[in-house]
Amino acid sequence: MSSISLAVRGTSIRLSRGTDGSIGSCRIDTVSEAGLYCPAPSPPTLMPMACSSSPDYFLPHIARMEGYVPGEQPRQRQLVKLNTNENPFPPSPLVLERLRAACGQQLRRYPDSQSVGVRTRLADLFQIPPEQILVGNGSDELLNVALRCFAGAGDRVVVPDPTYPYYEKLIQLQDAVQVRVAFPEDFSMPPDLPVAGARVTVIANPNSPSGTLLPTESLARLAAETEGVLIIDEAYVDFAAGGAVHLARDFANVVVCRTMSKSFSLAGMRIGFCFGPPALIAGMGKVKEHYNLSMLSQVAAEAALDDIATMRANADRIRGTRTDLTAGLEKLGFHVWESAANFVLGRMASPPASALYRGLKERGVLVRYFDRSRLADCLRITVGTDEEIAVLLRELTELLS
Repeated sequence: MSSISLAVRGTSIRLSRGTDGSIGSCRIDTVSEAGLYCPAPSPPTLMPMACSSSPDYFLPHIARMEGYVPGEQPRQRQLVKLNTNENPFPPSPLVLERLRAACGQQLRRYPDSQSVGVRTRLADLFQIPPEQILVGNGSDELLNVALRCFAGAGDRVVVPDPTYPYYEKLIQLQDAVQVRVAFPEDFSMPPDLPVAGARVTVIANPNSPSGTLLPTESLARLAAETEGVLIIDEAYVDFAAGGAVHLARDFANVVVCRTMSKSFSLAGMRIGFCFGPPALIAGMGKVKEHYNLSMLSQVAAEAALDDIATMRANADRIRGTRTDLTAGLEKLGFHVWESAANFVLGRMASPPASALYRGLKERGVLVRYFDRSRLADCLRITVGTDEEIAVLLRELTELLS
């Protein structure tokens, strides 16, 4: 065993190191002005820190989890970033104005745990009572809360396939059983829904990664026929026509989740909200984190809702560019599913989608590639600005030539 001694501003520190390089003990003494050492009465001992890959400390179902891998967030700013479905346009100027004004004494106070200002505005916008609205730290938190409330160990949770892979993590966290029901090739309503005995059914509408939209009438029939809770994830619905918020008023088993990350250009603020029957929302409110939405996020959400016109104008621009992107990809030989979101899913038989993904990345264009069943020959591409889409199509043309 070796030791290292240090003297810093009147303090002597001696560390003893074991043969394996770990720290075995630490002795701290003080040094008087006369230069005399004053040993500490009972030198503390630092226990070696154990670093083990053993999952024994974890619950078995947590140890089995692989975890969700989100889209890449590169540090280079010069990239054309079309991989995580962010809005290419800034939020309402009112958001920035109010955030600047709020960055003062308010930061030392806890935020409103009930997000009353946000819920009041949502109630006015959607004509639904505030007690049927819950606000969260992104819609992902609300999906997590819902699964924690409605599904437990061994319960069946149904999801169409392929869809948003984050659902799988939430189901695994509950030690529930994921039941995948295959979408038809056109991503219409799976004929095997509903599934008997399911505690929860989760449907993204528009679906990710396909961007396809199910008719609200189909969702209403599913809500009437399913035994458990139906969660409708409408993260991208502002780029489509309609929505299913009214189903949360009409059915006792429907929760509709939305986000301000996409259409409102507030992905960095993490703001989500959901609608449901009063009894379900009250129960979910007991499970959410008490101060789950920061003060600044609430300020941003209120400002964005006060200027809903900016969101709608940006969504219109994205829809127009989406049409151009779809046409451009089809001209290059892609099969593109009809999208109602701010992204499109394109399939190319040859060359492999993985090779196109890598080639685009080397050229400074990021898109999303999923190495999984039914998606391995596809690329998901976010609708960026007209200029970004022009770059994408140009680089794809060169790669395919």
